[in-house]
Amino acid sequence: MTQNLSSSGVPGILRPPRPDDFVSFAPDFGTRFILTVDTEEEFDWAKPLDRTSHGLAHVPRLGKFQQFCEGMGVVPIYLVDFPIANDPNAAEILAEAVAARKAEIGVQLHPWVSPPFTEELNVHNSFAGNLPAELERAKFRKLRETVERAFGAGPLIYRAGRYGVGPNTAAILSEAAIAIDTSVRPHFDYSATGGPDFTGFPLRPWWIDKRNGLMEMPLTTVFAGSLRKWGQALYPLLWRVPRMRGALARLVLLERIPLTPEGITLDEARRGIDIALDLGLPVLTFSFHSPSLRPGHTPYVHSEDDLDRFYDWWRGVFEHLAESGVRPASVAEVIAAAQV
Repeated sequence: MTQNLSSSGVPGILRPPRPDDFVSFAPDFGTRFILTVDTEEEFDWAKPLDRTSHGLAHVPRLGKFQQFCEGMGVVPIYLVDFPIANDPNAAEILAEAVAARKAEIGVQLHPWVSPPFTEELNVHNSFAGNLPAELERAKFRKLRETVERAFGAGPLIYRAGRYGVGPNTAAILSEAAIAIDTSVRPHFDYSATGGPDFTGFPLRPWWIDKRNGLMEMPLTTVFAGSLRKWGQALYPLLWRVPRMRGALARLVLLERIPLTPEGITLDEARRGIDIALDLGLPVLTFSFHSPSLRPGHTPYVHSEDDLDRFYDWWRGVFEHLAESGVRPASVAEVIAAAQV
């Protein structure tokens, strides 16, 4: 992991936290969870990225998901990128819920579809943190302004598309009064394609820039199985041996469980939740990509039956969380409970 500071002296997101950096929450906050939605355009994940070959056909499905969450008493956090923020339908569908505080809006930067377009289009530059600081800043500011104008709310939470934070990201977020970054995905390594390596990063929230009130709220991924205590060391060694990873999972020796309905079964999610609670995590962070709300746009939902199973997954997860005494939280509640 890289020790880094931006040119402004703000600690970088990729700097490992020190023991005194971890966030303490008010005693009555308890153990909570947040539901984040990578609210983005549809594109073919198997093809090279480009600026125009994408769609927004799933956007009307956001309304059904919002109604579902309201029925469950959950405030979803929509992390919106530029094509979504620039689509009047998305604002029309979600603005009322945002105004009623039944949903919250954040920012998600996909640099390849976010103006200004001055960089070469390639995989390295698809991680916003790899861009020159001024270009990353310009893209973020344009996106943030577009999101605020579309939804009538100043966003307080950010996730880099492809989890691509860099040495200047924290300073850019602090300048814009962002309170929470949720780009760090512990136990995942994207360095093979030029992205960050998050292996070894903690699961507990920590202050990136406490003076300016910027915290990291990492996504929740845990290791399960009898070898899970050694997962952080063993799993990266198995990355190039998928058969071995599969065998260890089937033998209940070692598996990696991110808290998402995409590629994770309900039984796996329940195990992951239980392990996260055993670890004493104060906040569990769930996520998925919004195109999964319409069949055919992600590898995880191919049919309406798959979509039914997707909603059943959430019902089962919410039930398990409630039985475990874990309540939902909003961004506003997380910020209010963080003790500075």
